[in-house]
Amino acid sequence: MNKTKKKNRKKVDTVKSINNNIRSSVRKLNPILAAIVGKKVDVAIRDLQFSAKRITKDIRKTISSAIANAENNFQYDIDNLIVKEAYCGKKIVMKRFRPRAKGRAAPILKPYSSVTIILSETKKMESHGTKS
Repeated sequence: MNKTKKKNRKKVDTVKSINNNIRSSVRKLNPILAAIVGKKVDVAIRDLQFSAKRITKDIRKTISSAIANAENNFQYDIDNLIVKEAYCGKKIVMKRFRPRAKGRAAPILKPYSSVTIILSETKKMESHGTKS
């Protein structure tokens, strides 16, 4: 009756890091995350460092966390890591109200987001002969 299940243990080739409750909207995060997908991690961190956006500090911190996970947990070489995926999702929305004229109130919405960064290790392609 009791069957033993074989666990399919493939080598994990991706490393994930999630930063929950970033105080910014998804609309502001998406263009920044789309700009770093496909780049090497050192290039992505450099691009974020010289960006004028406030939120890039949190994204840079998330990438650094993913690099640390790759190095410590999976013994990956940092020089071969690229940003495979970078996406964000909606979290809670804090609702505040601002008093307006004639006894009215206007809502202020303060959205939060979660950022997920997935890194992958690139394989060195061996070149066979010269390309003509």
